[in-house]
Amino acid sequence: MEKVRPHFDEPPVLAAVGIGVHGPAGHVDGFLLPDLWQFHLYAYDADLRVAGTDHAIRPGRVSLIPPGTQARYTYRGRSRHLHVHLRLTTGTPLSLPLIRHAVPELARFTAQLRQALAVWPSVPARATAEVWAALWRVAQMNPAGVDDGQPDAPTAHPAWAAATALIEERLAEPLTVPEIARAVGVSHNHPTRLFRAAIGETVVGYIRARRMERAGHFLRATTLCIPAVAAAVGIPDLQAFNKTCRRELGASPRAIRAAQPVTASRTLTTWSPSARRI
Repeated sequence: MEKVRPHFDEPPVLAAVGIGVHGPAGHVDGFLLPDLWQFHLYAYDADLRVAGTDHAIRPGRVSLIPPGTQARYTYRGRSRHLHVHLRLTTGTPLSLPLIRHAVPELARFTAQLRQALAVWPSVPARATAEVWAALWRVAQMNPAGVDDGQPDAPTAHPAWAAATALIEERLAEPLTVPEIARAVGVSHNHPTRLFRAAIGETVVGYIRARRMERAGHFLRATTLCIPAVAAAVGIPDLQAFNKTCRRELGASPRAIRAAQPVTASRTLTTWSPSARRI
């Protein structure tokens, strides 16, 4: 077994969080949890065989083993690992490696699981939140699409995740492709190639779409005045904002708001008319 198909749409249901100590009583152990996933963070060298497939365990690797799957460990001495046994609710399946190296995110990943261990079982909701975040961190280390029966897409360039995170942080600010390239450590034209490969869209097109998605949310679900909405999505020139809304959302900002009125008292905001555009 090389790949697993977990789903993280809903929080996991934790059955156990702990530190496993293996090896002293024998060099080989077998595990099978009929109803639970096994989520491990390793700090030792060993060999792992899952459903007939061999994997190498090394410090800093993580594994996610499905319920009802036989796992056979061959240890090389006393071995300790953080483990979580959990149930996953229904949702959209992802395609992930059964085991992978977590070194790029190891410090944060370890902190999340150790925090889960510290509060389990006294504050199970907090432990669940930490484990859920750690599971999503595993998924993000190896981006993958919905399990649609098609071959897995190639792993996205690490700069893709960094660029999209930067865009989310700076949607309200001026943002250029060269700035994004410098921030994520690639050449000035590389972001365009990354975005076209990942989503078939230009960087500018992606930024515009994300700004309009956020603007639509603010117009439909909040009481922010329209100038404040425009400024919050990085298009404070009202004429440009109105034109972009009509083109991308199919209606003017006032029409979008009128179609879904909010009942709360309107929020008072201040607004600077300085022009800032992508």
